[in-house]
Amino acid sequence: MSDHDNNQDDLKDWEPLLTLPAARVRRRGRHIVVDLLQPHDAITTSVRTGGFATHLRHLVNHQSCEGAGHDTRFFLIKEQGQEAYHDFVCSEVNLPPEMTATMSTAANMNYAAVSVKQDGDVTVAAIVTAGVQTNATCAGDPSHWRETRDGIVKVPAVAGTINTMLLISEPVAPAALARVVVTMTEGKSAALQRLAVPSCQSSDLATGTGTDQFCLAAPRDESKRPLTSASPHMKFGEIVGLAVREATMEALRWQNGLEPSYTRGLFHALGRYGLREATIFDELQDALSAEDLDLLRRNAKSVFFEPLVGAAAHALATVLDRVRHGTLPESVARDAIVQQAATLAASLAAKPDRWAGFRARLMRGDTQQLVQQMPKPLILAALALGWSEKWR
Repeated sequence: MSDHDNNQDDLKDWEPLLTLPAARVRRRGRHIVVDLLQPHDAITTSVRTGGFATHLRHLVNHQSCEGAGHDTRFFLIKEQGQEAYHDFVCSEVNLPPEMTATMSTAANMNYAAVSVKQDGDVTVAAIVTAGVQTNATCAGDPSHWRETRDGIVKVPAVAGTINTMLLISEPVAPAALARVVVTMTEGKSAALQRLAVPSCQSSDLATGTGTDQFCLAAPRDESKRPLTSASPHMKFGEIVGLAVREATMEALRWQNGLEPSYTRGLFHALGRYGLREATIFDELQDALSAEDLDLLRRNAKSVFFEPLVGAAAHALATVLDRVRHGTLPESVARDAIVQQAATLAASLAAKPDRWAGFRARLMRGDTQQLVQQMPKPLILAALALGWSEKWR
């Protein structure tokens, strides 16, 4: 244990976030520190002390920059290297670098979410900071960096990182600890799935961000039998996934305003297919009369966040996904997508009885190429049709 742990005066300016028998979590300014009060097995993504370790005594998450246009610490990392930056961060919080794992992010530490779950004698605590607005990705998305024998160009942290600290109250066997990483990651991805977070790199839904990091720790205690499975079929795996999922959703609620009710909106559902609030009125200008367009501008929020419109938009996005991924045969793609577009129009018009007529109108012309390669014109046509018919 470091001298810092024994100096209570050093802790007086810190806000306690969580106290567990084997660990305490504290926050001050741009830093969150986990003090491990006894030896732990740990797996972390820390650059200097990462991988599997038994000697770590502190886990640190910190805000290293603002979300955009703030490169000061990036240049520090570029000039001195990531290991030197690790030492610099440890010096800021008076911790020994060789016994500390660090993570960095542009997310605000005041938005950190804590979720604690328990099953029998096992307690799992997840402390998560998260942001997805600029860096969300789906596994397999196109990337822009390559590591070679000559090294890589390091990008600065952005406001799109999910950092997870996961503390387990009981010993965990090494193989099971590795499985915790899988379950923890699935919990994070489940949170993004529930919020329908779009990838910033493709039309897919996000599974994480390009800069996600984690610190995972379980106490070493030879007097206790270690947990041997973190599978979701086991209660231990269940509470790992649940704690991470809940903490990730809560962190995103505060950092990005992504609570479930907000994600019902038209642009959240179809933004990954090119629909943008900033351009929607210009794009509808030729399809609506000046009077209808002005009325839509005046009532945009209530229209675009109307729950049945949101439901139809999410359904349309899902069908577009299924067509793109080959779930549905090409022979029915046009019909399937136009049917959902007709539902969007009928929902916007608040005239479900007109669905068949809307479908017929949207089916006219050569929509085959539109629905499969560039569905945005069809979406705009459905919106214009539904709005123009709402008050007729």
